[in-house]
Amino acid sequence: MLTFVGLGLYDLGDIPLKGLDSIRKADHVFLESYTSRLSGTTIRDMEELYGKTITILSRDQVEVDPDFMLGLAEEFNVALLIGGDPMVSTTHIDLRMRAFRRGIATRIIHASSISTAVCGLSGLQNYRFGKSCSLPYPHRSWIPLAPAKVVQANRAFGLHTLVYLDIQEDRCMTISEAVDILETMAGKIDLSLPLYVGIARAGSESPVVAAGNAARMKEVDFGPPLHILIIPAELHVMEREYLEMFAGL
Repeated sequence: MLTFVGLGLYDLGDIPLKGLDSIRKADHVFLESYTSRLSGTTIRDMEELYGKTITILSRDQVEVDPDFMLGLAEEFNVALLIGGDPMVSTTHIDLRMRAFRRGIATRIIHASSISTAVCGLSGLQNYRFGKSCSLPYPHRSWIPLAPAKVVQANRAFGLHTLVYLDIQEDRCMTISEAVDILETMAGKIDLSLPLYVGIARAGSESPVVAAGNAARMKEVDFGPPLHILIIPAELHVMEREYLEMFAGL
């Protein structure tokens, strides 16, 4: 069996009890940390709590060639640990489908997700979010315009955009970096971005939430990762008041 275990948003305390029980009963425990990660803990602390050795998987070992893990799941109980909720990412949906085709039983243990946490922290109404997008670091002079076009399309329909920031082995994109990249993209397609909402360390005891234009986003000290960004459409009066109260708008 392959069990997808959501770890929640920030630290060891976020894992559901069902997830903890499943890990402790697993024969093999793997961690995927490129779609999300718990910035409030370490692998060693996780291993001590779970009583298990954790094997970290690369992107290729999950997306391209998961045969090693799936092969084990054909004979043993395997737990795949994932920050946030396991099935927010299409990567894990694809992996579950691969397991099904091989006759491997699967189970999902859900946990808190950034896709819903941002609504509580920002006050932006859940039903007003359109398509989300991921923002990668530019590669040399290559800057993809797809994220800006997603924002443009959402704003045309009065919808907010949740922007997932790039996570790499040696760095996590910050809100300031993301704003710089988005402003460059927006300039290339004549898109105006008058307002951003930045959120850092959702799920922690002291998350940072700030709203404002590009200049304000660069002035705010959001602190350590993980960071995420929202580009709102025109605000409802209640959304604006919430941001004024809790995000310094």
